[in-house]
Amino acid sequence: MSPVAFSLIVLAISYFAGLLGSLVGVGGGIVVVPALTLLMGVSIQKAIAASIISVIATSSGAAASYVTERIANMRLGMVLEIATVIGALTGAYLADWVSGKALFLIFAVVLSYTCWSMLKPKGHAVEPAPDPLADRLDLHGSYYDRALGRDVTYRLSRTKLGLAVSYLAGVASGLLGIGGGVLKVPVMNLAMGMPIKACTATSNFMIGVTAATSAAVYLMRGEVLPFVAAPVAIGVLLGAKTGATLLGGMKSSLIRYVFIAVLAVSAAQMLMKGLR
Repeated sequence: MSPVAFSLIVLAISYFAGLLGSLVGVGGGIVVVPALTLLMGVSIQKAIAASIISVIATSSGAAASYVTERIANMRLGMVLEIATVIGALTGAYLADWVSGKALFLIFAVVLSYTCWSMLKPKGHAVEPAPDPLADRLDLHGSYYDRALGRDVTYRLSRTKLGLAVSYLAGVASGLLGIGGGVLKVPVMNLAMGMPIKACTATSNFMIGVTAATSAAVYLMRGEVLPFVAAPVAIGVLLGAKTGATLLGGMKSSLIRYVFIAVLAVSAAQMLMKGLR
């Protein structure tokens, strides 16, 4: 395959990844890593490094729109990001010691767990609970939902659990190049009581900072290949801008179903790759 054809295919894949990533708050790495490794023959370490760059592009392309529309909860994002950045540094350093096969299997497990969490019926979700920490930090919020035509107000709970999962999400981001949204979106939605639209918008706001932390480590190790990372970043950025425009008018249930479908397909692909 010629370099031009390779770049164009990667650009198209990355556009779709950015579009999807901005809609569900996962940064696009959930599509970029499987696509580069399974379809384009790129090693998983190099794919993860390129994906880390794409996560920054997704956040840059989508977060500005979400902040302008006030869907993203910036106060919560800044609080959770403290734990996530620490986790991202941990994951980025661990990645140098983990084999490619193990990375595929870890990726599959993380995606499978997230898919299962999002599939649970609403009746199984944890009931809202008083949270003095959320009250003290004024983490509760509201936003205007264009699809519903009204304001949506919510109160958050279990902030400490959110911080713990955010650390794990940071580890996953640095280790797997997936932005951490696959863990943060479910915990914000199912445990903390945040509506799914606010979850994806807030996750997009956070993932850029997380990825930038991990990217520094990958750059120092020389694992970011420009001819792979450049088309990935451009495609993801364009896709993220499109997704950010579409999110406000979409139904929350549709966003959830798209999120689950992508998780399931990616988990199956990565599991097969890891078991070969």
